[in-house]
Amino acid sequence: MPRPFRFNLDKVLEYRSQLEDQAKIALSKAQQALRDHDRFLEMLEGDLDLQREKLASTALSAAELWLLRSYIQRLEHDLALGRQRRIELAQDVHNCREELAARAKDRKLLEKLKETQAARHVAEENRKEQAGFDEMATLRYQPPVV
Repeated sequence: MPRPFRFNLDKVLEYRSQLEDQAKIALSKAQQALRDHDRFLEMLEGDLDLQREKLASTALSAAELWLLRSYIQRLEHDLALGRQRRIELAQDVHNCREELAARAKDRKLLEKLKETQAARHVAEENRKEQAGFDEMATLRYQPPVV
């Protein structure tokens, strides 16, 4: 009866799988933050375009004109800050993607080791079994009597 294969590094493999799962979650959160920020930037750009059209199309008093120009300047400033923040968020997504790739590589490396050891174990068990059969056949062999 062949003994079952037991991989000594199962706990390490499990831990690396957990690290990979955590990296997947971090990547997902980073991508969601980037998508949300992109929607926010689109909203700011739309509002800025709307205010510029309003400035160009209507006759305004001096106070309204000053107020609208100040608002437009603030929107432009917020948009510039938002674009900087988008660059940071995109870099976070890139870093998370690299981290996930590294974690997946670590896990796959251990899985490959497990597969190799399992194949080696099966081959060794088959060799031992065959050696037992050969020994049994040798012991039972009775040469023909002449």
